[in-house]
Amino acid sequence: MADLIVTSARVLSEEKKRAVAESLGVSLDAVTFTVDEALIGGIVISDGEKVLDASVRRRVSDAAMQAELHLTNAPLEHILSSLKEEFSHLPKAEITAAGIVRSAVDGVVFADGLSRAKVGELLLVAGKYFAMVMNLERDRIGAILLTGMNRVRSGDEVRLTGKIVTVPVGEALLGRVVGPLGDPIDGLGRITTDRFRPAETPAPAILDRAKVSEPLYTGIKAVDAIVPIGKGQRELIIGDRQTGKTSLALDAILNQKGKNVYCIYVAIGQKTTTVADVVNALKKGDALSYTTVVAANASDSAPLQYVAPYAATAMAEELMYAGKDVLIVYDDLSKHAVAYRTISLLLRRPAGREAFPGDVFYIHSRLLERSAKLAPRLGGGSLTALPIIETLGSDISSYIPTNVISITDGQIFLESGLFHAGIRPAVNVGLSVSRVGGNAQPKAMRSVVKGLKLDLARYREMAVFTEFGADVDEDTKSVLDRGAKLTQMLIQRQGAPYPMAEEVAEIYAMSDESFRHVEKEKIGATLARLLEHIRANHPEILSSIEESGELSESDKAALDRAIAEVLA
Repeated sequence: MADLIVTSARVLSEEKKRAVAESLGVSLDAVTFTVDEALIGGIVISDGEKVLDASVRRRVSDAAMQAELHLTNAPLEHILSSLKEEFSHLPKAEITAAGIVRSAVDGVVFADGLSRAKVGELLLVAGKYFAMVMNLERDRIGAILLTGMNRVRSGDEVRLTGKIVTVPVGEALLGRVVGPLGDPIDGLGRITTDRFRPAETPAPAILDRAKVSEPLYTGIKAVDAIVPIGKGQRELIIGDRQTGKTSLALDAILNQKGKNVYCIYVAIGQKTTTVADVVNALKKGDALSYTTVVAANASDSAPLQYVAPYAATAMAEELMYAGKDVLIVYDDLSKHAVAYRTISLLLRRPAGREAFPGDVFYIHSRLLERSAKLAPRLGGGSLTALPIIETLGSDISSYIPTNVISITDGQIFLESGLFHAGIRPAVNVGLSVSRVGGNAQPKAMRSVVKGLKLDLARYREMAVFTEFGADVDEDTKSVLDRGAKLTQMLIQRQGAPYPMAEEVAEIYAMSDESFRHVEKEKIGATLARLLEHIRANHPEILSSIEESGELSESDKAALDRAIAEVLA
C-alpha cells in the first residue's frame, strides 16, 4: 500500500497515532500525520488517489450546499445540483476518487492523483468550483478553471465527476446576453429551461448532411452578389483591425428579421463596451428577439474565452437539430487562438510556429465542422457560421488566417485601403470567394451578376496603373468608368440591409445603357431614387422577384420602364 496521509483538526497523541495506523493495517512509519484546523473535527485519510473524508467540515459543507438557494443562474449550476443529489446519498464517511491541487495559476491548475481522469472531464474543486481536464501526465493532471478563478488554492481537494461541460439551451435563451457557460449577465433574471447540451459534440457525419441549396441573404449587395452564402456554409470574414468585420456580421444578423433564422453572436476577448454596443445595435434593429449574445469579454479568463464558442455552438445546435435555421458569428477566432495559446503555455505544452501549439488547427476545425445543412430525415435544419479573423498588415498568409481559410468554404476579405477610401463594406473582390454559396444563389441574382466580379477585378487592377499618370486608351477608360460606377453601386451604409429583390433591381439597372451617362458621384443617389420610384409605383416588380426568385422577361421590361421614367 502507498504511504498514507492522515489529516486531523488537532495534533494527535502518539497513542492515537498508533491506533489509527493499526486500524488502517499499516505500520506507523507508513503514515504521515498533518494538522488542518479548518477540518473542525474528525480526520481525512488520503493515499494520493482516494480520499476518505470523515471531517466535520465536509458534513457542514454538504449541509450548506443542500440548503443553498440561487436567485439567478450560476455557471454550471445544473451540474452542481446533480452532484449535490449524488453526494447526498453517500454515507457520512465516504471514499471517493480524489486528488489534491498542487498549484493554481492564472486559471490553470495541476493536481496529483486522479489517475482515472479523462480529457475533457469536469473536476469538482473544493466542493463547489469546476475545472476541465486538459493534460494527462504520468504523475499529475492539468486542468483549466471554469469557476472559482481566484478562489482555488493549493491543497484543495479535487474530485472526478464523470461529467463534461453542459450548457443551457433552447429558445429561452433568445433575447438574452449570457456568459461563456450560459449564465445570464444582462440583469434580466434567471433563464428558465430544462434542456442542456454538452458544449462539445461530434460534427454531423457526411451521410447526415444535405447539399447547401438555400441562400442565406445578408442584405449586403457586395456579399449577396459576389460572395453569396448558403445555409449550412462556413464563410470567413477576414481583414485588419477596424475594417468593418463586426459591422458586416451584424448587418447579416439584422437582415434575418422575419426570415425564421435564429442567430447567435459570440464575443471572444472583446471589450465590455464593444459588446454593449453590439447589444444596443441589435436592440435598435429589433434583432435581439431572435438572437442570443454569448460574451466572453477581455476581462474574462483565458479558459472561459476558450470554452465560449463551443458552448455557443451547442446552443445553436439545439435549434438546428429541431429543424430550424441558425446563423452563428464568432467574433473573433484570432482572440480564441490566443486564449488557447495562453492556456497551452501555462500547461507547459511545447510551442510551435509563432508560439502556437501544434493542435491549434484542431480546436478550430472541430468547432467549425459542426456547421452543416442537415439531411431531411434529421429535420433539415442548418447552422451557418461566420467566423471572423483579424489580420496584421493584411497578411492573410500568417498562421491562424491560413488555418481557418483551409477549414472554411470561402472568405470575405475586407481591405484597409478600400475602407479608408470610403468604400464600405470594403470587400476586396479579388481575394474574396465563396466555394459553395453560388449553388444556393437565386436565379434572379445569378442572371444579373454575370461578369460583375470580373469587371470589378479588372477595374481594381487597372486603377493601380492610372495612379502613376499613365496614358490609357478608350477601352481602358471604359473599363475604369464602369468599374468606378459599380464600386459606387456596392457602397452601402451600415445597418441598412437590402431585400434581395432590391439588390437585383439595382444591379440590373447598372447594366442598362442609360446608366452609362450618369456621373459616378450621382450613382448612389440615382439608384436610391430608382428604388423609391419602384416601391411607390411598381411594387409588383419587387414582389414578383422575391416570390419566384427569378427575373422574368416581363420583370425586365417593367424594370426598363421604371429606369426610363427615373432617368427621363
